[in-house]
Amino acid sequence: MVAVQRQAIVESVVATGRLQAPARIEVGAELAGTVARVSVREGQEVGPGQELIALTDSEARSALAQAQAAVTEAAGKVEQQVDVSAPLAEQVLVQARAAWLAADRDYGRTSELVAQGFFSPQRLDEARRARDVASSAVASAQLQAQAQTARGVEPALARARLAQAQASAAMARARLDRMRIRSPVAARVLLRQVEPGAMAQPGRVLLVLAQAGAGHIDVSIDERHLHLLRLGMPARALADAYPEQPFEAQVCEIAPAIDPDRGSLVVRLCLPQPPAFLKPDMTISAELIGSRREAALVLPSSAVRDVEKPAPWVLVWRAGRAEKVAVRLGLRGVGSTEILEGLSEGQWVIAPTQAVLPGERVRRGAERGPSAGWPMPSFLR
Repeated sequence: MVAVQRQAIVESVVATGRLQAPARIEVGAELAGTVARVSVREGQEVGPGQELIALTDSEARSALAQAQAAVTEAAGKVEQQVDVSAPLAEQVLVQARAAWLAADRDYGRTSELVAQGFFSPQRLDEARRARDVASSAVASAQLQAQAQTARGVEPALARARLAQAQASAAMARARLDRMRIRSPVAARVLLRQVEPGAMAQPGRVLLVLAQAGAGHIDVSIDERHLHLLRLGMPARALADAYPEQPFEAQVCEIAPAIDPDRGSLVVRLCLPQPPAFLKPDMTISAELIGSRREAALVLPSSAVRDVEKPAPWVLVWRAGRAEKVAVRLGLRGVGSTEILEGLSEGQWVIAPTQAVLPGERVRRGAERGPSAGWPMPSFLR
């Protein structure tokens, strides 16, 4: 039997989970290629932008050189348009206007001479045709000169060709840069599964990185404890590999949904001051600490029957007989439960391990305290 005692009780939930890095990054190649070198090894710390893997890049370098040559040619075309084509179009326009003035004067003189009978009408037709040709040449030269102005079509085309060549060069430069796979953040290399000479394909994981930082612990909590959880709830954690070095944690995220297959939810614990010995994927035991009551009536949880049902009860030893008594429960700690109603301090409760039925005569034997027989985690002792 166990006695009802008055003592402090802490409502808590014990769970097990794993330490997760702030982010787990799977690194692969965007382009297919042969691995020229691998610059890191497993366990190595890398900085943001540091080279991880290099692919062969001779083809990409040639493509970049070709694109840069196209940029040089397009830039030369722009300069040629400004320095040569535009002034030349202006001079052609001047010459065309001069030719038209000469043809127009010749047409006037020819008209007078034909009227006086010195020239035949055929000569007048030839002068008119020459003037029309000169007028057409002026119109053509005007269009060409207009096209060569700063806001004209030719400069716009030249600039467009230059922009296109520059975009092609940028694309070639980006392709060349993708032949070097770099770390996006400060991280530690967890897994290396590529060697020089191997073929890299898009979608294939070559390295696995764990982002540097405090990390967090993801633990699985039974859904029946959901009412106890709250953001900011303190917790004490213990790595299985370092059982004598507990550390503090805090609930920073509660999953919004329950896993229907397991009947549990994931709770994330943040680490204000993570110990240096922690490594990703370590097994962690954690106690989430809730309310505390200093002078509560307490029984071992194993002595309360139907604890998860609406009407929990205990079997009390009273005047030599076993009596069934309904109880109302309060805080639930690790291995102990608070009794709010139904019992008083000092009463004896028969453990469920005894084959005793309500109403039977019972002789009191061994006596145990409220925490006897319950294995407690080392960090709670």
